[in-house]
Amino acid sequence: MRAIHSPKSRHDRRYRRHLRVRTRVVGTAERPRLVVFRSLKHIYAQLVNDDQGVTLLGVSDASEGVDSTTAGKVNRAKATGKLLAEKAKAAGVTKVVFDRAGYRYHGRVQAVAEGAREGGLEF
Repeated sequence: MRAIHSPKSRHDRRYRRHLRVRTRVVGTAERPRLVVFRSLKHIYAQLVNDDQGVTLLGVSDASEGVDSTTAGKVNRAKATGKLLAEKAKAAGVTKVVFDRAGYRYHGRVQAVAEGAREGGLEF
């Protein structure tokens, strides 16, 4: 028998996982939250200060500065992480907490994290 209020769609299940992750991961002014959103074609990453409820900066794989000529979405995701790290360091942010947003730490989400680490951010 199925539960009455169980989430039905894939989006609903991811959103519930994201809420579970968010109970532990909180961004502050000193250590903002690096949150990743993954669509079928693109990937987006942003730094969020949860104390004030403010997005500090955001980057996508379609942003200026990301090498879009590289083949594959994983390579573009890694370049997105590097660009985010460059912008964060320019804004004075060196330490972040990583929010995988209900996605598995695998593939493009992992590539964003690795690119941000290579760019100089500490997790």
